[in-house]
Amino acid sequence: MSRIADSLGVVGLPCSLAELKSTRWDVIVVGAGHNGLTCAAYLARAGKRVLVLEARKRVGGACTLDDLWPGYRISPCAYLAGLLHWRVIDDLNLRKYGFEFIPATAGMFIPFDDGTSIQLGEDDAQCEAEIRKLNPRDVAGWHAFCDVKRRLRDALRPPDDRDLWLDPNPTREEIESRLKGDAEASALLFDWSMVDFVEKYFEDERLQMAYLGQGVIGTNASPHDPGTASIHYHHNSGRMDGIPGMWGYVKGGMGMVSFLLGDVARDAGAVIASDIPVAAILPGEGVELESGDRIHASVVVSNADPQTTLRLLGTNADPAWKQQVESVPITGCTVKLNVALRALPDFSVRPGQLQEHHHGQINTPLTKAEWQIAFDTARSGELPERLWTELYFQTVHDPSVAPPGVHTMSVFAQYVPHTFAEGTWDTRREEVGKLALASIGRYAPNIPADVIAYEVLGPPDIETKVGLTGGHIFQGECLPPYMWDKRLKARTSMNGVFLCGACTHPGGSVIGINGRNAALEVLKG
Repeated sequence: MSRIADSLGVVGLPCSLAELKSTRWDVIVVGAGHNGLTCAAYLARAGKRVLVLEARKRVGGACTLDDLWPGYRISPCAYLAGLLHWRVIDDLNLRKYGFEFIPATAGMFIPFDDGTSIQLGEDDAQCEAEIRKLNPRDVAGWHAFCDVKRRLRDALRPPDDRDLWLDPNPTREEIESRLKGDAEASALLFDWSMVDFVEKYFEDERLQMAYLGQGVIGTNASPHDPGTASIHYHHNSGRMDGIPGMWGYVKGGMGMVSFLLGDVARDAGAVIASDIPVAAILPGEGVELESGDRIHASVVVSNADPQTTLRLLGTNADPAWKQQVESVPITGCTVKLNVALRALPDFSVRPGQLQEHHHGQINTPLTKAEWQIAFDTARSGELPERLWTELYFQTVHDPSVAPPGVHTMSVFAQYVPHTFAEGTWDTRREEVGKLALASIGRYAPNIPADVIAYEVLGPPDIETKVGLTGGHIFQGECLPPYMWDKRLKARTSMNGVFLCGACTHPGGSVIGINGRNAALEVLKG
């Protein structure tokens, strides 16, 4: 059997529709995103007859690869790994299948308008030296800032079976018992805004600005809003390659995660079919395709977002469950640019190509006031004057994804309207792209001149191309009121209907454990 990466995820129909209809399936997984493929792999390895149905021609959902331009392999949405769970990696032997993680040890670089900048990587001594240039008094604050995140990570997510991400329903009481009266850790997880968090530990406004964006990644909230500090903790809670808080690149692009999971699932006996849209979920019976054909299974696991799952259930949806689904905000506010470059951004404050900062992530900052103005402006249906952008360069670590001598740049930016007050995304997409590039060019004047080509994906584009309702990249908000035991459960109140996507605990990003946890629920019977 060919590997899924060989066709960039386009698997098609592995056998005739008549054969799919005549097979006695135990489980149908709706949606071949990375969590759906994880779930299928676990279930197939447990001896279940599993069919995965993907509406789009390419598997992987938001974690896939595309050939946008000749010679390029682009990860259109997901771009970096930091929360992919060690249990999934180990249980499914992903390294044996070719999974290779490249740590981005250079960390985070931020240039400021006053001509200063900061590079915060993995070396504490280097970080101390960088912070001392801005404000020597903030060195101790930075250590305290990092320590509260460490205490929270160690309490809730130790690198063993006590990790609360493996618990299907961790309650506030269970969490507080783990924290043993650590008021700062509890406030970080449940209460603080990102502004509260940075102001508590840092004096220098530039150092505060450096971190503000980390509290609203993918979140339709201002860093001034309560609970946004928990978003930073969520993204800092992983241990990729055993390194606390580490993020990095996947060899070949992020879509390789999904493709390898699909290989594992198929090798275990699961059947994966793409370009077959499901029109309805029939609890206890199976699914009905858009063609009108029905495929039977007593269990259906939906990797689709909860609003899509609700639509597929139609009148079969339990009213109380429907009410819970509809109570979770699911309107996206982010824009993703996939960019081909002649040269990397050449930052005025630290000029040159292939500098240390190009090996990590780069943020173009906003002040606390600008963040609030940008949020309010986007909520009103308009574009702010500037965007916060987060930049990554796959080719710096992995030149195989582009032709020789060029680079790829992933731009993740906020805030943009889901719906414009005037015009549409079709009429204003180019304007958004130019705004994002100008926000980078403010600090790197060779942008946009060194841009070869780019793609702009706003919330409606993510909804259309990936299938995420509202263009929300986490299948619904990940703020404290919607996390832990408040997240949607894998086992729904409908007979034989389960969820395995980012809408379930532990939330959004490329994690995989959502799919594993859902599989274990199915196997309980």
